[in-house]
Amino acid sequence: MKRLRLNLVIGGTLMGAVLALAVLALAWTPYDPVRTNLRRRLRPPSAEYWLGTDEFGRDVASRLMAGAVTSLGVAAATVLVALAIGIAIGLASGFLRGWVDRVLGAVNDTLLAFPGILLALGLLAVIGPSRSGIVLALGLAYAPTVARVVRGSVLSIREREFVEASRALGNSEGYTLLRHVLPHTAAPVIVLATSLFGWVILSESALSFLGLGVPPPAATWGNMLASARPFMAEAPLLSIAPGALIAMCLLGVNLLGDALRDLLDPRDGA
Repeated sequence: MKRLRLNLVIGGTLMGAVLALAVLALAWTPYDPVRTNLRRRLRPPSAEYWLGTDEFGRDVASRLMAGAVTSLGVAAATVLVALAIGIAIGLASGFLRGWVDRVLGAVNDTLLAFPGILLALGLLAVIGPSRSGIVLALGLAYAPTVARVVRGSVLSIREREFVEASRALGNSEGYTLLRHVLPHTAAPVIVLATSLFGWVILSESALSFLGLGVPPPAATWGNMLASARPFMAEAPLLSIAPGALIAMCLLGVNLLGDALRDLLDPRDGA
C-alpha cells in the first residue's frame, strides 16, 4: 500500500508538471518558439533567457514548452489510434474464433515479429515524416500489442456465465460483445495504455532524433536533442534540458502505470 501511494504521488506529480507545462504553452511562452535571432545564438541561461538560446537564437525554454505540446499531443493521438485498431482486432479475434482468429492472429504475429520502432521507421520511409505520419506509423506499430492483450482477455471473458446468460436471453453476438465483453477488458487496456504512452514518447523522440519525426521548425524534445549534438561541449544545457524532460515524463508514466496495475488487479496488489 505504501508503494502504491508513493507511485501515485510521485508519478502524478511528475506527469502533472509536464501536463501543466504543455497547457501553459498553449496560452503563453516567454518568446516565439520558432523565431530566430542569430545575433543571440547560444546565449547562456540568464534573466532574459531562462535556459539560454539555441544555435538559431531561439529561446530554449519556449521551445521546451512548445515541445511538450507536440510530444504529448502526438503520444496521446498515437495511443488512441493503437487502442482503436488493437481493440477491434482483439475483440474480433478472441470472440469469433475460428478462421477469423487464425487470419487475424497470423497478421498480428507477423507484425509483432518486428520491433515497434523498426516497423514505424519502415512506414515513415514510405509515407514521409509528418505529425500525422508519425501518429499513423506508431499507432500501427503498437496496435498488435494491444490486440494481443485484448484477445487474451476476451478468451477468458467469453466463457463466463454472464456471457452465456446474454446469449440465452436472445441477445445478438454483437450486443453481447459490446455490452458485456468489451467493458471487462477495460482494466488491462487502461494499464497497457499508460505504458504505451511512455513507449510512444520515447519512440517519437527517437524518430525525431533521426529526422523522421515532426519536421522542423516545430519543436519536439527529440529534434531538440538532435540539433543539440554539435554543441554538447559549448552549450550542454541544449541536450540536458529536453533529455531531462523525456526522462521525467517516462518515469512519471511508469510509476502511474505501476500504481494503476496495483489498483485494478487486486491479486497483484495483495
